Amino acid sequence: MSTEISKIGKYMYRPAEYLPYDHESPRVADSVAQMILAADAKFCVEHVGSTAVPGCCGKGVVDLILLYPVGRLVEAHEILDDLGFQQQSGRESLPENRPLRVATVEYLGRDYRVHVHVLEDGCAEASDIVKFRDLLRSNVGLRRAYEMQKRVILSRGICKNTQYSQAKREFIRTALAAAAF
Repeated sequence: MSTEISKIGKYMYRPAEYLPYDHESPRVADSVAQMILAADAKFCVEHVGSTAVPGCCGKGVVDLILLYPVGRLVEAHEILDDLGFQQQSGRESLPENRPLRVATVEYLGRDYRVHVHVLEDGCAEASDIVKFRDLLRSNVGLRRAYEMQKRVILSRGICKNTQYSQAKREFIRTALAAAAF
């Protein structure tokens, strides 16, 4: 079995669920990031979300941010499309000026879903996502509260990924405001 990802595969949708932390997720993120950066090293890729926080339970989706320089959104689209990432589909898809690309990759014989959020370098949304990741990494109590919030959301029957993400927004906003960077 290869420890490198050589192919970006078709995305496999699954409803939101609560999964234990997977210690291979950072390696998956790094491998996918290296594929993207090999296409153009002027971009920046950040591993974010629960899989970027050691010990944090979550959906098990490897979330990345592809930060593109001002004026290079089209190039970012092309890089991801050429690698085999797919546009997010469905009625609640993000707009193409703030795209999300998705894929499934195989790593050590296991499938991993990957979401690549395409954001302009320096934008507030990207900054907030990275700050929240760093808060979770440095504050075990916040991480546990976030995990509890996820379980509560799922217990209410919210398992469609877009609704699940929306349901977490207030928790994230509150945590960022309390941290007062």
